[in-house]
Amino acid sequence: MTRSERLKLRDLTQQEFNHAFDGYMRHAFPEDELRPLSCQGRSRVRNPSTISDAYINDVLGNFSLTLVDSLDTLALMGDRERFAEAIFNVIDVLPSFDIDSVVQVFEVTIRMLGGLLSAHMIASDEGANLLGMAPVVSPNGRRRYSGELLGLAKDLGYRLLSAFEESPSATPYSKVNLRHGVPEDSSFSTCSAGAGTLLLEFAALSRLTNETIFEDVARMAMHDIWSERSRIDLIGGGYNIRSREWEELHTGTGAGIDSFFEYLLKAAIYLDDEDSNTLFRSAYASLLEHSYDVEHGYFFYNVDIHSARLMDPMLDSLSAFFPGLMVLAGHVEAAESVYLAYYHLWRRYQSIPESFNLFHHKTSYNSYPLRPEFIESTYYLYQATRDPFYLEVGRMVLNDLIANQKTACGYAAIQNGGDVGLTDRMESFFLSETLKYLYLLFDEDNVVNAMDSNFVFTTEGHLLLPLPKRSHPSRASGQWASPQRVLYDTALVPPSLRSRDLSFENIKHRLGLSRLLAGDLVRTTNPSTSSGNNIVAATLGGFLYNGTCPAVKVLNSPADCI
Repeated sequence: MTRSERLKLRDLTQQEFNHAFDGYMRHAFPEDELRPLSCQGRSRVRNPSTISDAYINDVLGNFSLTLVDSLDTLALMGDRERFAEAIFNVIDVLPSFDIDSVVQVFEVTIRMLGGLLSAHMIASDEGANLLGMAPVVSPNGRRRYSGELLGLAKDLGYRLLSAFEESPSATPYSKVNLRHGVPEDSSFSTCSAGAGTLLLEFAALSRLTNETIFEDVARMAMHDIWSERSRIDLIGGGYNIRSREWEELHTGTGAGIDSFFEYLLKAAIYLDDEDSNTLFRSAYASLLEHSYDVEHGYFFYNVDIHSARLMDPMLDSLSAFFPGLMVLAGHVEAAESVYLAYYHLWRRYQSIPESFNLFHHKTSYNSYPLRPEFIESTYYLYQATRDPFYLEVGRMVLNDLIANQKTACGYAAIQNGGDVGLTDRMESFFLSETLKYLYLLFDEDNVVNAMDSNFVFTTEGHLLLPLPKRSHPSRASGQWASPQRVLYDTALVPPSLRSRDLSFENIKHRLGLSRLLAGDLVRTTNPSTSSGNNIVAATLGGFLYNGTCPAVKVLNSPADCI
């Protein structure tokens, strides 16, 4: 592919982003999402009457979701004017998160908290000014950005803490009401990905505010999930926070588990955190041994966490991110092999079906809601190999999206492989991830493609710029904005929260601050024999499990692939 062709594809990607973003701003803002067929807005349904409405409600909160989720994409595309306008739109329509909305902790963390933190870091980066967006001034020139997004992020962070404070264990409830806390009828069920994919955003919030409680509880949850792993270092999907037992015994790289592995590795990179790196290496090694198709190298299967026997021959769309993670782990050649399965799926269906049966060679759920995972892996593989094949894949994806899913005011999800047609929904991740990774794939000269530092993209595709380096030590590896840190400071709590009980006694008890002060920093309990009651603060140094595990027969592979 010539440079001229690549730049035309880059510009076309930005054009399509503008089409979808403008459609949202024109027809939907300040609601959460655009309905791309009817060209109307969508916000949270107050009393959902269908399963579909309840599912959609998980990510909606009446807080201009698509706008917040798209902020750093505007910056990465170099659109300084619209980035500034978007920031002040957020500031004007979202004074706080004092909203009577029940939201999923995982979704609001990766979409809203991550979006606010990423945009704040870019907008306040007046020193290095890596993306050229700072200083950020309002369109009329009368206001200058002064940290308002960080204030909103902190307001949201405090509201999410109730999921940890009211939990019967160190793992948070999956949902909270932003105004009232955990609903009385809350389920004790969660999943490994939901509870274990909080650390990047919560740690960034802690490092920027010098209040350690956010990072502390996210690490605690990650360690709590990991402490219940099987003897062969596999974690399950569904988990009960009260009984501390697995409700789903399968593991793999797809839904319910996927981003748990991602955040172990990315926390190691972003926070310069050897503890997370140690956990990732153990978890990854076990996946390679017990879930990976060693005969062909194309798949990670869903296997039982105790026996490693095959449980489910499905390949789900979320797992398409894993080749990209393998690139970050240094296994580029193996990543290329795993990637091919998803490439052939896209060629066959012009999308990645939500679920594909590897044994029956057909889809079991053939919808495509504009997910980013496949193009995310395409981006990482091109960065690692510079193989023009991946640019051609990007061209194919972009052309298919335009041909099959573009509407008059945005882009619509495919429902049931096109048999039913398009559905009236454009999720925010299409702008925050799918088109962002396509743009960066074609924009080889983008500053982030040349950055040699420990920045990361979150699981929602939000850019977290490198944290400022300091010479002082910290309780967990990495850098903080100031050496003066506290667990939390009630004097700095957002005004809308000052009427709530902010003592966080359960969190403080679980963090074991008395043990920290006494210098007892290391957990030595063997997780295979633990009663499950030995809860430890992640910032106490974590734990290392050096026990040996019995050999388990490696899973047999299918005879052929897709």
